[in-house]
Order: sequence, then structure tokens, then C-alpha cells
Amino acid sequence: MGQLIREHAGMTGDEAVRIVNATVAFLVICAESPGKRFRPSKRVDLGWHMFILNTRDYAEFCAHLGAGFIHHVPDEFARPTATRTAMRAALAPTVEALTAAGFEVDAQLWGTDAGSCSQCHSGCTDCGQGGDDDGGFCR
Repeated sequence: MGQLIREHAGMTGDEAVRIVNATVAFLVICAESPGKRFRPSKRVDLGWHMFILNTRDYAEFCAHLGAGFIHHVPDEFARPTATRTAMRAALAPTVEALTAAGFEVDAQLWGTDAGSCSQCHSGCTDCGQGGDDDGGFCR
């Protein structure tokens, strides 16, 4: 978590904990549904990237899940300029799988909190989905 906070200015300890928890939940559903292509939100993808950098811990975690190595396959992420509705639609299968698996979905991290973003407009980057970085799928 410390690495997330150090590398992302303005991130709080609480947010880092929430991102780590959401990343673990995301990886669990990826492991439990190997044929599905789930997508992390941009904020959860930050946690996934940090975890992958710790290769031994990440590989051990994946092995513990019984899924083999869960690969991060970059893919173009739905840009917020296509509307928040499009962003939610892109994340909907993942959010549905998280919910079905019994995980609590952090609305701010997954963009499911309608109206809570104070900066929502085309190109918003404060919703956790903006920016030009590619997202990724688990495979």
C-alpha cells in the first residue's frame, strides 16, 4: 500500500487499502472464471500493477487461487468521452461477477456511484476512469 501512496500523489491510506481489497476481489473472480474477460476500473488497475511488480508474491497469490498465473493483457479502455454510461457498461460484467461472488463493490472505485463525482463531464479524470492509459483484461 505504501508504494501506491508514494507513486500516486494525493492518494490516501484509506484509498490505498480500498484499492488493494478491490484488486484482490477482482483477481479472485478472474481465477474463478478463467474463460471470462473481466476488466478492472482504472483505480483497481493501479493496485493490480503494483501487485504484479512484486512478482514472487503475485505468482504465489495466483497459485494459491489455483488459477495459474493471472495475466494482465492490456486493452484499450473505454474513454469517458463516450459518457459515464459507456464506462459503466464496460465495467458491468466485472461488477456483476463481483456481486455474484459475494464481494462488496466499492462504488467510488468501480464507478457505480451515480452522481457522486463532482467533476463529471466529458473527459472527467476524477471518476477513476479517465486518462489515456490503457486498461487491461485478466486472462
